Amino acid sequence: MNDDREDDFAEHELPHPDFRCGFVALAGRPNVGKSTLLNALIGVRLSIVSPRPQTTRHRILGIATSEAGQILYVDTPGLHRGAKRAMNRSLNRAVRSAISEVELAVQVIEAGRWTDEDEALYEALDEQKVPRLLVINKVDLTKDKAALLPFVAELSEKHSFEAVHYVSALKRKGLEALTHDIITRLPVRAPVFGEDEITDRSERFLAAEMVREQLMLRLDQELPYATTVEIEQFQDRPDGIAEIHAVIWVERDGQKAIVIGQGGEQLKAIGTAARRHMERMFDRKVFLRLWVKVREGWADDESLLKQFGYTD
Repeated sequence: MNDDREDDFAEHELPHPDFRCGFVALAGRPNVGKSTLLNALIGVRLSIVSPRPQTTRHRILGIATSEAGQILYVDTPGLHRGAKRAMNRSLNRAVRSAISEVELAVQVIEAGRWTDEDEALYEALDEQKVPRLLVINKVDLTKDKAALLPFVAELSEKHSFEAVHYVSALKRKGLEALTHDIITRLPVRAPVFGEDEITDRSERFLAAEMVREQLMLRLDQELPYATTVEIEQFQDRPDGIAEIHAVIWVERDGQKAIVIGQGGEQLKAIGTAARRHMERMFDRKVFLRLWVKVREGWADDESLLKQFGYTD
């Protein structure tokens, strides 16, 4: 933990003598359900979700406050092996940075699967000497639950975890026991955030993510990975409506045409769905305008990645 965070802790009073608070990394390879798990644990749809791997590109802090304590969940991008593009390398740096600053790590895997990427993440956690819980997600998809026992036994022979939890983030099963276990492992400490706060991210950031989520859900093949979203304007008008102007960046002219769609129908559908999500999250009306622009090679340009918010 850095000194700035320690200063943040000092700003709040301890609600009771056994109140606990700390940072907990949710880590795993792409598409194991970390973002779905974060949303289930905090009870709010904060982190964007799609069936595609590598949907999460940023570290997102989700705050869950209860009488027992405050858990500061850090949802990380999936750890990539053989990352060739600058963006993938940036995401890997974000993961490694996140796990170096937490009191506890939760490694999330799919039921019955342990891949080379899972092993690489385990080794990264091992290097940081951070206590680890293993969460086996998507157990609802396993018909024979007894088959998981030898799988876990073999894993436990070769790897060291403080505890193992079986959960279904989608069905919200096993979360109460997991939450209790996490709380008991955090230090006695005053809360960092107010009890009603759910994230430290701005509405501007969340708006960009909601547009990108629709790109992930609505575009085919590899096209969603060639896109990113930049918010050029976010202001509250006198009539109480949030006016948001966003640019969808793509890498080629052909991609721009696909995002816009015939007669602009695809772009309109993306904007309508994103706006509805924004209005629910921000609790006010939203006027959203979208543009699609071409910036060749943006995902390999370190300076552009920083401009678009990809930081360690």
